[in-house]
Amino acid sequence: MQSVTSPDDLNIKDAVISIGNFDGVHLGHQMLLGAMQQEAQRLNKASIIITFFPPAKLFFSGEAFLSTPEEKRFLLSAFEPAAVVMIDFNEAYAQTSKDVFVQQIARLEPHTLIVGEDFRFGHKRAGSLNDLSKVSKRLEVFNLKHQGDSKVSSSRIRSLLKEGKVERVKSLLGRSYEASGTVIRGDQRGRTINFPTANIQTPERKALPLGVFAVRVKTQEGEQLTGMANVGLRPSYPNDPPALEVHLFDFEGDLYDQTLSVSFEHFIRSQRKFEGLEDLKGQLKKDEGAARACLSSD
Repeated sequence: MQSVTSPDDLNIKDAVISIGNFDGVHLGHQMLLGAMQQEAQRLNKASIIITFFPPAKLFFSGEAFLSTPEEKRFLLSAFEPAAVVMIDFNEAYAQTSKDVFVQQIARLEPHTLIVGEDFRFGHKRAGSLNDLSKVSKRLEVFNLKHQGDSKVSSSRIRSLLKEGKVERVKSLLGRSYEASGTVIRGDQRGRTINFPTANIQTPERKALPLGVFAVRVKTQEGEQLTGMANVGLRPSYPNDPPALEVHLFDFEGDLYDQTLSVSFEHFIRSQRKFEGLEDLKGQLKKDEGAARACLSSD
């Protein structure tokens, strides 16, 4: 799979091309990308995915993203594209006219373009589906996917994460929500109460669920572990990303500087203040029991 940062870097003509933000690669995205994959196979043509990081909405709002560029490339690779174009959406790109983007797509002479019904592009979102229809043999537009009364969207997933509703998020993603990061040294208070934790430094602006969760953890060596995670805002550093601390069950070892991938499986409880160490230890024992029970029932 070729990975580039501009359509101008490609020399693939007559392909099936899908364009979108694809933040989180949720079930709606998967439906669209699956159609791209099937159409490319049916026509015996290459497929190309064009996406943006961060999505324009997040660039302007400063909201957290669901997928890092690395995570997004990995998720998109499941649809077997010949190439993924990950456009860096920055201040300069935000000023790019719709005509420039249309010209870039036209140069690829696409056979089929596949997009969502709400896709817009160019400076001030001036580019429309009508503009894209002029540069390909065929334009396929997908309606937004709904689950119950709510549409499946990245914005909805971000809202659910803020509420700690990771089971609901799983139903929208078709998989557990994950976050990866490097284990760094913390204040080691957990060791003093027999609940040592791995403090995981996640990428800035990576969306995290808030609360206490039952989790599954994968080490960079591929070892599969279970545990419970606490994710909360730092009162002393309100502008910093939430702190992610994971207590691993039945594990002894040094994980400093290793990369861990954490899958959030079940919500256990919201964060709360404690009256003292004994109160905290008692609650952590209850949390561990609840987390073990949840994970064993999966």
